[in-house]
Amino acid sequence: MAGSLIKVDEFTISSPVASVILGGGSSGSSGLNASIDSTYDVYMVKANDVVPSTDGAFLSYRFTVSGTADSSANYDHAYKILRTDTSFSNNSNTNQTNLFELTGGTGTGEATQFIHYLFNFNNASEYSFITIESTGFDNTPILAGFQGGGVLTVTQACDGYNIFYSTGNIASGTFTLYGLKK
Repeated sequence: MAGSLIKVDEFTISSPVASVILGGGSSGSSGLNASIDSTYDVYMVKANDVVPSTDGAFLSYRFTVSGTADSSANYDHAYKILRTDTSFSNNSNTNQTNLFELTGGTGTGEATQFIHYLFNFNNASEYSFITIESTGFDNTPILAGFQGGGVLTVTQACDGYNIFYSTGNIASGTFTLYGLKK
């Protein structure tokens, strides 16, 4: 059926890790040797119950090329932040070394969930970009949501998605990469 999601890769954290790579070939966290390639035009990354080991860390992302995270200062993003403790705000940055969003907490029940759609990853003639939809809860209590997107302003094919925190490890979470059937 057109529009169906096909699971490509998945990784569940059983003990804290510095980062997770979905896809990325043999560099992937799952060991499945899965890659983002021309099989699908659009991919989706879903994450549940993502918690940092360090309080207040920013959830961050990079795209991988041949299984290695591209850490060049070529990431741009823009999004709207909706919060229960204050009015909404906008955030945007250019020429960053990664994309980032919600701060995470380490308290009981504090976690982030997100869905990101990945576009043009397999096209070496176009910029790779994502859309971001995420929510996070912190025990102060604050519920926050992000809606927006990011782009790597380099024309290259990307084969994976690297997820990490700005400081410390990822303490828990389940990460799944899907291909959107053509």
